[in-house]
Amino acid sequence: MSQQVSLISVASFRRFRRRKAARPNERSALAKSTQGDLSRLVRTADPAVRKKFDVEMQSFSKLHARYLAEKENREELVWEHIKSPNDKQVIPYSHLPQVTGPEALSKLAVLKVNGGLGTSMGISGAKSALEVKDGMTFLDLIVQQVEHLNTAHKVDVPLILMTSFNTYDDTLRIIKKYVSQRISITTFNQSRYPRIWKETLQPCPKHASDDKKHWYPPGHGDLYESLVHTGVLDYLLAEGKEYLFVSNSDNLGAVVDQRILQHMIDSDAEFLMEVTDKTKADVKGGTLIEYDSSMRLLEIAQVPPDHVDDFKSARKFKIFNTNNLWINLKALKRIMDGGGMDLDIIANPKMTDNGQAVIQLETAAGAAIKHFNNAHGINVPRSRFLPVKSCSDLLLIRSDIYSLQNGRLDMNESRMFGSVPVIKLGDHFKKITDFQPRFKKIPDIIDLDHLTVTGDVHFGRGVTLRGTVIVVANEGQRIDIPDGCVLENRLVSGNLNMTEL
Repeated sequence: MSQQVSLISVASFRRFRRRKAARPNERSALAKSTQGDLSRLVRTADPAVRKKFDVEMQSFSKLHARYLAEKENREELVWEHIKSPNDKQVIPYSHLPQVTGPEALSKLAVLKVNGGLGTSMGISGAKSALEVKDGMTFLDLIVQQVEHLNTAHKVDVPLILMTSFNTYDDTLRIIKKYVSQRISITTFNQSRYPRIWKETLQPCPKHASDDKKHWYPPGHGDLYESLVHTGVLDYLLAEGKEYLFVSNSDNLGAVVDQRILQHMIDSDAEFLMEVTDKTKADVKGGTLIEYDSSMRLLEIAQVPPDHVDDFKSARKFKIFNTNNLWINLKALKRIMDGGGMDLDIIANPKMTDNGQAVIQLETAAGAAIKHFNNAHGINVPRSRFLPVKSCSDLLLIRSDIYSLQNGRLDMNESRMFGSVPVIKLGDHFKKITDFQPRFKKIPDIIDLDHLTVTGDVHFGRGVTLRGTVIVVANEGQRIDIPDGCVLENRLVSGNLNMTEL
């Protein structure tokens, strides 16, 4: 999570230090004014969708009112009360039971969070529509995985796609081609909330049909409300489904694992969070902690400034959240019927195209862990966390490090090390439209340890990279790595000047 994002901790974190006295009259007036604005927004909605829109605005109104209250009574986590989770709170994957039969799969559904646009990679449509391996998209691979699961075990695990108003059309277009395959696919839109002006904290849009720039999907924490409001939760329960495996659509390592599912059943856990060991690339990732005798998700923006380095260190916080979650649907139904969950609010600052400061109030799905009984973490292998967040990640996935088997990625057996190489591509490779023309063919990197590329660099066909390779093209220069070139422990600069490392 970016350090620019601020997180206002919920009141249920007790023993915090009070920072600022509340101003209830001022807050009440602002909340009342916002409710009026939202009521006027609802009246502008098309009658065909007004009821659904009204439900969303009511949910947003509660979130906004809670944000105002917490903003006026801002409290800080007492660092000394944080404990690392014990062996019962985070269980090693190796301790999970072996599974021989498919019985538990009949009670499972798979949900992919599919609302992202991938703007950081220059993708204008749904990120899951990007081709990532052998001409197949994220969605292609996900469908292959679930379809193979159903065919191999003669079960009917449905696939649920939670889209946003940004990705819904792209998603429907792609899944049409799967109509005849052995898989049931359900799509639903998560909520659409109004951005608020940073200066006034009032909603930006004046009409329900105002431009997309005034609206946002409120993070994957909206999963729980949206499952209820769309009727998908009740539908799954009516179909006999008791467990839901949730993950991000861009995490190619998040496949159904029967050992985790069986452990959930055997341990009566209502919520499981997959965590994995932290590396230098994961220092900003949220982590599980014990706080006030319960499990909590701790995000970097929640950390006091003088403890940020402690949070990033792997000495105390050795694990981070992969956002692979396992949820007991009956427990979720009980919680939502009982009033729902007040998840930690993430105030995400944004700038409009014309330079106006706005805020998006978001929530994270993992923060729900404190609301479930016997919730805990599973420390899984790194192979279950293979996200594609950048073109550097994409180069790794498209390379010969991985092969595809029924939609899942398997590491090449020829790789001598269990870890993957570190790849750092510069700004010239940041956008997908810049990245793709720079490779006639993805290099052979089976023996690569580290690759850094900066500047205007292009790779020919049949290039092999081994050990540590650094390629630096200075401003105004262009470097073309020729076809068939083998670079091993080399620094390349200027006009193909090579230095042995």
